[in-house]
Amino acid sequence: MEANNKVNGLEEEKIKGPTNPMVTPLLTDLYQFTMAYAYWKGGKHSERSVFDLFFRRNPFGGEYTIFAGLEECVRFIANFRIGEDEIAFLRQALPPTCEDGFFEYLRGIDCSDVEVYAVAEGSVVFPKMPLMRIEGPVAVVQLLETPFVNLINYASLVATNAARHRFVAGKSKLLLEFGLRRAQGPDGGISASKYCYMGGFDATSNVAAGKLFGIPLRGTHSHAFVSSFMSADEIVDKSLRSSNGSTTCEDFVGLVQSWLNKLQWTESLRGSFGETNQSELAAFTSYALAFPSNFLALVDTYDVVRSGIPNFCAVALALNDLGYKAGGIRLDSGDLAYLSCESRKFFCAVEKEFGVPGFGKICITASNDLNEETLDALNKQGHEVDSFGIGTYLVTCYAQPALGCVFKLVEINKQPRIKLSEDVSKVSIPCKKRCFRLFGKEGYPLVDIMTGVNEPPPKVSERILCRHPFNESKRAYVVPQQVEELLKCYWSGDSGAPREELPPIKKIRDRCIQQLDQMRPDHMRRLNPTPYKVSVSAKLYDFIHFLWLNEAPVGELQ
Repeated sequence: MEANNKVNGLEEEKIKGPTNPMVTPLLTDLYQFTMAYAYWKGGKHSERSVFDLFFRRNPFGGEYTIFAGLEECVRFIANFRIGEDEIAFLRQALPPTCEDGFFEYLRGIDCSDVEVYAVAEGSVVFPKMPLMRIEGPVAVVQLLETPFVNLINYASLVATNAARHRFVAGKSKLLLEFGLRRAQGPDGGISASKYCYMGGFDATSNVAAGKLFGIPLRGTHSHAFVSSFMSADEIVDKSLRSSNGSTTCEDFVGLVQSWLNKLQWTESLRGSFGETNQSELAAFTSYALAFPSNFLALVDTYDVVRSGIPNFCAVALALNDLGYKAGGIRLDSGDLAYLSCESRKFFCAVEKEFGVPGFGKICITASNDLNEETLDALNKQGHEVDSFGIGTYLVTCYAQPALGCVFKLVEINKQPRIKLSEDVSKVSIPCKKRCFRLFGKEGYPLVDIMTGVNEPPPKVSERILCRHPFNESKRAYVVPQQVEELLKCYWSGDSGAPREELPPIKKIRDRCIQQLDQMRPDHMRRLNPTPYKVSVSAKLYDFIHFLWLNEAPVGELQ
């Protein structure tokens, strides 16, 4: 199913359904339907409600999170309809006392009376601030809770994980997502590829994600390809045309062997290796014949320094003779810092000895269960890796399995509501709110502030009191040099109100990178980062505590 909506009052192309066809109205918890029935039975189902979607703690011990998953939420509600098969199943799943009229009600509902306000996807966000504000009939919005939380939770978690890996690796390194085979199922693999790219990775090995989202693809061969060869005799077609097509080398295998002999007799390389593994050389040669313009070899099947690197260089130099430039090597085991440095030395020696421009700068890619800690350790040890292929720890979010988004009612029929708890961190912030980011004179964000929807917004160069929502002693005056409103309309239903366009993934990725660059360095560091301040206006602070006292029962001592 696809749905129309309007952008700035103009009819736009239909919004496609969710990427994963399993994202349907039944992808929810049973209690959402039991509550919907109870709302309907009590005549409350059409009451206008406001819910906030937010999280309580930043993941991975850090002090920031990347918001992701918004587009999938909009796709979901744009095509939200409960079909006949689904209604038939719900009749069986719900108690037999549920009246027929409820199922007729379900048959007719959609999200035309729902509005969604959200932070732009790819933004840096913080605990307690609403990522999304959903307004609409309470029964309908309740049915959106589980799908929305599901679509935001993992997306934001893995995008944040990707951004953290990018921060440690540095801007100059190429980051490749290699996690499909270790991801939690097909949806985990597809989602990881999408949101890792959004979080700052450069490419993926996941072909399906490349097709779906236009993410650049990277990949060459595995150890199996190398070990499948026994000798160069297996190579049938040994000819290779030059890159400009002007000549043909009839015996590329022989050209490679002659270059290996030259390397073995080169004074500056003498002693670094002897006889190399000839089956590995055959595999590299065969792969170069198949992909002369994209030759990148996995060099650790047998021995990196004594075989893999010299064999690679022999093939790369033969390709160079024909006008091709080798892509590089991949290291998938061993001491990556040491092996990358030894490889770089070898490449530089070859460039100097044979006068091949740029050979010393050949790309070195490293993989093998990398994570934030190993990247940080490599940086401290010193390495020559240009590109990192990261899989398991990235896509599984091994350091923290869930973000912990929640979906709380904050207003119904224009009456603010609050959820109380003995754990203060779980007390919700009531009423329909506006959210702003205040920037200081150096251009960094200083504080995020929530205000009541009817309060005047913060103004540039005008002092405003920012208060911690629950701690009365934590407060500060801020004179913002820039004010950015965070929540924008992304779904307006049939109201006709203008809404924000859903940008392509490349623009979301650019936004993420720009937002991270904008953050103060002490908020970003891996160890002991400074917490970012999230506050409420003085008026909202007073109202929170008034409502808290009003709703909390008064105990009695006897």
